Amino acid sequence: MFFHGTSRVNEKGHLEIGGVDVVDLAKEYGTPLYIYDVALIRARARAFKETFEKHGIKAQVAYASKAFSTVAMVQLAEEEGLSLDVVSGGELYTALKAGFPPERIHFHGNNKSREELEMALECGIGCIVVDNFYELRLLEEISRKQERTTAILIRVTPGIEAHTHDYILTGQEDSKFGFDLNNGQADEALTLALNSPSLHLLGVHCHIGSQIFETTGFILAAKKIFQKIAYWKEAYGFVPEVVNLGGGFGIRYTSEDTPLSASKYVENIIEEVKQQAAELGIAMPEIWIEPGRSLVGDAGTTIYSIGSRKEVPNVRHYVAVDGGMSDNIRPALYEARYEAVLANRVLDEKEEVVAIAGKCCESGDMLIWDLPLPKAEAGDYLAVFCTGAYGYSMANNYNRLPRPAVVFVENGEAQLVVRRETYEDLVRLDVPLRAKVNQ
Repeated sequence: MFFHGTSRVNEKGHLEIGGVDVVDLAKEYGTPLYIYDVALIRARARAFKETFEKHGIKAQVAYASKAFSTVAMVQLAEEEGLSLDVVSGGELYTALKAGFPPERIHFHGNNKSREELEMALECGIGCIVVDNFYELRLLEEISRKQERTTAILIRVTPGIEAHTHDYILTGQEDSKFGFDLNNGQADEALTLALNSPSLHLLGVHCHIGSQIFETTGFILAAKKIFQKIAYWKEAYGFVPEVVNLGGGFGIRYTSEDTPLSASKYVENIIEEVKQQAAELGIAMPEIWIEPGRSLVGDAGTTIYSIGSRKEVPNVRHYVAVDGGMSDNIRPALYEARYEAVLANRVLDEKEEVVAIAGKCCESGDMLIWDLPLPKAEAGDYLAVFCTGAYGYSMANNYNRLPRPAVVFVENGEAQLVVRRETYEDLVRLDVPLRAKVNQ
């Protein structure tokens, strides 16, 4: 068993986060319930930013809001001086409603609509990360019509794919994202951007994977990108102001995971970019990164109420909770693994190994397959750790289950930041069938 951030066991034997007893939170706000440790989010944000500052490197740390996007979370990112990465009109709208400075927003996505791009330009967005030729031409047209000069990065696929401990060197042409560095697409995109008076090309962007536990992939990607920059400098006289190496920094979901510290990721990236820039004889570019999961993932804990049990002799014991793939689809989607405890009986001796089943009408709705627990009973509370990234943001209403509430905890205080959906909310947008006339 391990705890993150401010999590601890209090004198009642209950799980406590941010100085608040989660059993009290479950009783007040109901379950399932997402709880976020604000102090841990702040600490992670500062670790990324302060490492750049310590080394005197001009940088932007942009929170990848797809991991968890709410008005309160965006406001927290602003409090910590982060930039913001959005990938849709909805995420951009959320950021604007939160009062986030648009000049520090970067807009990603492989199929941005005309309406989304117009919205982004009209609000004064800081940068568009251009993903394909269709978007490049559409953005040029909109910028010209609005009489604006739009700052852009071009997203490239450097031929590196990294996940956890593995990295793969491939042509990576078969990707829905970005301009390939090796087949001439990136060169063509660069020349189109440079030749447009309505676009200001800041530099390049890449993203090599997710849940990465080493810096090898980032270093290889930087090397490939700077090889291309050397060619662009010679052929077009182009030197980037910005190199964005994306995100994907890993977190510790289970005791088997071994991510690096935020400072280690950043220091290795700085060292490589510095070396590459020096070898090319160009000014050190501004470095942008996009942590998402690594800011909020292990700051989130989901609390469930335990309900029914099913015991299959000599096979498995199932314990069911009042949520599942509707509030955390990751286990069903790609076999994500988690650790958990009984929040109201953390110190009790473990007596059995159970499978935690969700309540959705799907046999694949399983949250954890083999979890050692005390003898769990109906009414106990299960706390599943590290659900802060892609839990709420991928939550759904399958089986017409209302989405959970979200609570921020810090310094002994709790704040409701997303209300629990009601049954009325579920039908609010439904339009009844019109009555037939003269039947």
